[in-house]
Amino acid sequence: MDLLANELSVERQFRDAASFRSALSRLLSVRKVAREFDREVRCHRGFTQIEPIPGIPFHKAVQGMGRDHVRTVMQWLDRSGPFWDDERRHGEDDWLECGGEVVTGTAVGEAAYRVWGGEECGLVSARSGHWDFSPVPVTFGHTDGAGGGRRVDVENWREPTELYQRLDGLAPPVASWVGMKAVAVRRFDALRFSENWIAPLRGVPFNRRTAERVLDLLRELDRLTRAFDEDGKRTAEGHRIWAQHFTGAKAPFSDSSDSEKREFVKELTFPHPDSPGRALFCPWHGKEQHLLLRLHFSWPIQAGRPVYVVYVGRKLTIR
Repeated sequence: MDLLANELSVERQFRDAASFRSALSRLLSVRKVAREFDREVRCHRGFTQIEPIPGIPFHKAVQGMGRDHVRTVMQWLDRSGPFWDDERRHGEDDWLECGGEVVTGTAVGEAAYRVWGGEECGLVSARSGHWDFSPVPVTFGHTDGAGGGRRVDVENWREPTELYQRLDGLAPPVASWVGMKAVAVRRFDALRFSENWIAPLRGVPFNRRTAERVLDLLRELDRLTRAFDEDGKRTAEGHRIWAQHFTGAKAPFSDSSDSEKREFVKELTFPHPDSPGRALFCPWHGKEQHLLLRLHFSWPIQAGRPVYVVYVGRKLTIR
């Protein structure tokens, strides 16, 4: 489960420094519980740019908590994160509302978007009154009207004991490449995985952040594979996934260049998982930026046609 720090529960929510510091200390206690279960509370990179008290900036409001607390807060929210907007799911054209307030670009909007996409995600909020409830209802829509009025409910934790009880009943985070494989095969049943698709990771030290990103890529691929109507046409949701994740210079999925296809035809060709003796040419891939891994799969993605995941490992088209 992803946990996102709700900056809206802090921004201009306090009348004085004492109440803000008390709420922030409790927020740190909730984060401590998350870390006991080997999970992180992700924050926005701009968290410390907000004003917890009208007219008083964040860095000034935290003064007086004590040197150790201030160091912990600033290390988390300002320097180390992790930051959810580094791997942001929703775009600026996604229209997300909560209680009549637009929450696009916030942790509330991001958490709702992830829940809407089938991910386990929740909020961690400071007790400030305005966000002291759970679940948080978010209405999802697009500027073009697609999906308008769809609502998702996001869990919202404000107390350490609440989060402890919730996390205590969850499976532990993925701790190995083999564990990542098991989760992927179990969770993304619209995809077909070759027997040796994770074999290139042998010898690569396990990294949880990378494993989570690979699962994220597989999730979007799985969603696009399912996004067809009864007539075999891509749905509005499919068009949105395509536009956000498969087009543009910075898209997480892309085709190899024509020159790469010519030069690396052997490297981009894989045994067909269902037909011994046949091969699949798979230049389309998803990109993981931490270890610079690539996830190759069959193309095109069409209604009624299997999508094969054949490779995850180092980049194959290195000159």
